[in-house]
Amino acid sequence: MAAGSGVPARYDLPEIDAFTRPYWDAAADGRLLLRRCGACGRAHHYPREFCPHCWSEAVTWERASGRATLYTWSVVHRNDLPPFGARTPYVAAVVDLEEGPRMMTEVVECGEGDLRVGMALEVAFRAEGEGEGEARVEEGVAVPVFRPRSSS
Repeated sequence: MAAGSGVPARYDLPEIDAFTRPYWDAAADGRLLLRRCGACGRAHHYPREFCPHCWSEAVTWERASGRATLYTWSVVHRNDLPPFGARTPYVAAVVDLEEGPRMMTEVVECGEGDLRVGMALEVAFRAEGEGEGEARVEEGVAVPVFRPRSSS
């Protein structure tokens, strides 16, 4: 339970601060952002205030294509942290973004027997809420997940 609230703690909602606000605002608008270094030119994810490759602070936000390939995954059948237990089974995954960085995420809209290393994926966004069915997109909480890329 969240301290003093009588409401179970949530382990799936981000702690949004001034630095990460652009990322979460873009996600709420259906856009995936990453950071690109102006010194070495490499993109990275998760968002940091410096480049993890060359340590430059000359990094800026950039819109990602939303395209990725599946690198690895695990099907989670049990998770006792709220609200994950209600979502089991789900596919925890690592994807390679088209721009280069790897990203931890979830694969949705795909049966576990259809998962393949290297399969083409596209970003989708899941609105998160305080309870089942209560979307909080208006508050800027949408989490990027990936689904099989449509053939169109």
